Amino acid sequence: MKLFQYKTSIVAVAAALALTACGTMSNVSKDGTADELVWPNVDSVKFDNDQGTFPVLGALAQVREGVTRDQLYYLLGRPHFAEGFRVKEWDYLFHFNTPGQGVNNISTCQYKVLFDSNLIARNFYWKPVTEGSVCPDGQQQESYTLNADALFAFDKSDLNNITSGHAELQKLAQHFSGRQDIASITVIGHTDRLGSDAYNQRLSQNRAATVGNYLVSQGVSANLVQTRGMGKSQPVVQCDGSGAQLIQCLAPNRRVEIQVQRN
Repeated sequence: MKLFQYKTSIVAVAAALALTACGTMSNVSKDGTADELVWPNVDSVKFDNDQGTFPVLGALAQVREGVTRDQLYYLLGRPHFAEGFRVKEWDYLFHFNTPGQGVNNISTCQYKVLFDSNLIARNFYWKPVTEGSVCPDGQQQESYTLNADALFAFDKSDLNNITSGHAELQKLAQHFSGRQDIASITVIGHTDRLGSDAYNQRLSQNRAATVGNYLVSQGVSANLVQTRGMGKSQPVVQCDGSGAQLIQCLAPNRRVEIQVQRN
């Protein structure tokens, strides 16, 4: 018995995705796993009037390991961000009516599908976007991305204490402090590609350590916090050019990610 009956052709899917070809962002292995997930900026959503969609819950419930891209396209539609057809991850932006939760009773969540080398869906991940959002599978991880340019001077690892980035970090520290449902907090530093591998690795580690130390100074238990630098190994954008224009274009790659694992 076939799981799906539909007429969507692979040619139609390819045509629908032809406008996007930025490539896989996470480093996805042949079996459809990734040690570190890289999430697209929600402001870069490309389809559905740049807003994402309210998915059909019955269709979403049928998504499972082993589905093909045609089947996933039939159930959820095209991915919402800048993925090409042969990449090994698709990203969506979904909204859900959740009375008493989220913003104005609406939860907004990112949804990521990872494919193996045969382009079969293997792993699925949720990330809440708006404060208080509840994602369908009860995902036990919170992820936050801070713009490094808003936290640090260029090529520095000391916090700028009067910037909007510092205020955002302070708000996160208050959000984490005293909570009993947190199992671990991992702070990951990333840089752009300018400079040597060794220099960027050191800079990313120092920035992650600075953010981690700040969280601890604001009351977050040191036993929960771990830090890691990824250097320039996980860019989210690729840029050409030189000088100030190149530095500005590469800004999204200069970031600090905070991943919170809940109990």
